[in-house]
Amino acid sequence: MGEAARQLDMIDVAPAFTAADAAAFEARYAGVEAPALLRLLLTGDLAGRIAAVSSYGAESAVLLHMVATIDRDVPVIFTNTQKMFGETLAYRDELSERLGLTDLRVFRPDPRRLAAKDATGLRWSYDPDGCCDLRKVEPLRRALAPFDAWISGRKGFQSGTRLALPRFEVDEGRLKINPLADWTKSRLDAYFAAHELPRHPLEAAGYLSIGCAPCTSRVQPGEDPRAGRWRGWDKVECGIHQPTQPGEDPIF
Repeated sequence: MGEAARQLDMIDVAPAFTAADAAAFEARYAGVEAPALLRLLLTGDLAGRIAAVSSYGAESAVLLHMVATIDRDVPVIFTNTQKMFGETLAYRDELSERLGLTDLRVFRPDPRRLAAKDATGLRWSYDPDGCCDLRKVEPLRRALAPFDAWISGRKGFQSGTRLALPRFEVDEGRLKINPLADWTKSRLDAYFAAHELPRHPLEAAGYLSIGCAPCTSRVQPGEDPRAGRWRGWDKVECGIHQPTQPGEDPIF
């Protein structure tokens, strides 16, 4: 008999999750409160496959506290765009220490890409979409490479483009989870108080949604919490997230 044909190694390039999977998760966990939802996900099928992504912004402490209460070893990813407020970097360190997070992963823009595409550091002033892609989207893509799922801190109340935010969606083949999608500002404030969590130092100065320093301004009375982001530009998201209403997607 002839020698059996050697079995070729196959690489599975299928996405870890699909839109149908996200819909199934949405139905399965309907009505499950955020802390219980996170516990089920972090200790269940997604254990070891999931990371939390945090901007260490105005309300980030709520989600990070929930995660740390369940498992302090869950990787937490922070993208340092090198345009951050100094207050944000200090808050990141203070909050991470307070919560006992053991695996904070800081990703930065590729210095070679910065030299080629933003040598002056002023790209934000004439091409904010390109600046976000360079300094935030691409580093996060690298950071998420080992994971099949990630946790986002987005809330529906933050702006009109987030009102229809689901708790589960798919992003580049990964499951993206928004446990606080249906939380109100008053509920977040109550959680801060109940657990004595520190607030971001810029929040008291009127910065209700805090991103990079050049593209973040104070929010005026009556405005959406994210109105201070990219003020004067037809832009509502950095590119990591897509708006939930048609016709308002950013360029990339």
